[in-house]
Amino acid sequence: MEQALRKIINDPVYGFITINDPLIFRLMAQPVYQRLRRIHQMALAHLVYPGAVHSRLHHSLGAYHLMCQAVAELRLKGIDISPDEETAVKAAILLHDIGHGPYSHALEYTLIPGVQHETLSLLIMQQLNDLLDGELTLAIDIFTNQYHKPFLHQLISGQLDMDRMDYLTRDSFFTGVSEGVIGYARILKMLHVHEGQLMVEEKGIYSVEKFLVARRQMYWQVYLHKTVLASEKMLVKIMERVHELYPLNGTSLSINQPLDYFFQEFSGEMTKTALENFCRLDDADILFAIKKWASFSDPILSLLCTSLLNRKLYKTSLQTQPFNATKIALLEAEILSRYRVDKKDLHYYIFCGETANTTYTPEHEKILIIFKNGMIKNIAEIDNPLIHQTLSMPVKKFYICHL
Repeated sequence: MEQALRKIINDPVYGFITINDPLIFRLMAQPVYQRLRRIHQMALAHLVYPGAVHSRLHHSLGAYHLMCQAVAELRLKGIDISPDEETAVKAAILLHDIGHGPYSHALEYTLIPGVQHETLSLLIMQQLNDLLDGELTLAIDIFTNQYHKPFLHQLISGQLDMDRMDYLTRDSFFTGVSEGVIGYARILKMLHVHEGQLMVEEKGIYSVEKFLVARRQMYWQVYLHKTVLASEKMLVKIMERVHELYPLNGTSLSINQPLDYFFQEFSGEMTKTALENFCRLDDADILFAIKKWASFSDPILSLLCTSLLNRKLYKTSLQTQPFNATKIALLEAEILSRYRVDKKDLHYYIFCGETANTTYTPEHEKILIIFKNGMIKNIAEIDNPLIHQTLSMPVKKFYICHL
């Protein structure tokens, strides 16, 4: 009798991750999946936290591992999950971020304006489904929340999904920021399903609370750290400048890679050709281009590329109130004098913006708690002042970046 295929992957966060499903093996072997090795999970955060060099593939495998545990736990509690549903939900979580482009969120709306990575993930999953003769049909139904068991979709995309549990755990590990550590093992043990909806048992309330607090702290301490923000805005400004220069300087700016397509030929519509070119892109293309453009004749592009390569980033300030117009005017005058720049190009040297984060929005996103007596409550409705009064309030900050 032929022995079933089984492999283990040694993960620095969870230890051994077991892969034992033929479909998962086939998905992992696809070039579009292996591409995730070449995309940083946290974009340019390694310029602040040097250890944050893990990839989208690391995160994908971690989320897959947590999904395996979640399914096993729910089955122990008598929740009906068929073998086909198990394979499908594992495949869906493995591929949930396959639509991320170079440097993940940093360039999400710059390379392909108006298209979210979730949309691209779905397009790629549909393409893989054709390649695999329909084996991903159920996974796609679950991913798009078209399946009659909504809790399976909620395990992939929801307030307590495996995606968030892994990225908080993994990002805190690789950055060394202990505030992001969550009790994922206990949350998984406390998961339950009632009338098709994913819930958490009463005993898990405090673990969920810690999860929400950790998420907020990671956003402001890591994901929206002012220097991380500065580096990612500089990357975006580089791409904006290339877009502006390309019509007249395409030959000189070209790197003879799929990246050229998005500056020269891309119509804004995700055609088959556009998707093929997108799936050939990764962080290496962008880095190679920046190294080339650092010596380009345009002083703005050259300055931005050289500055990013050498970590001479925008000086950035964050505060809770909009910046004073007089202060901005003084900085603009100083920059105009120092760099002798045309006013129309001033936005490459100084700009303002705002960023916001809401940890828990009860009106749109619910974490349901099921009590021993069968009562079900939104966690925001429980007599718990931390959740209700603090985490449900949006936090907005204004920033200014300048050279």
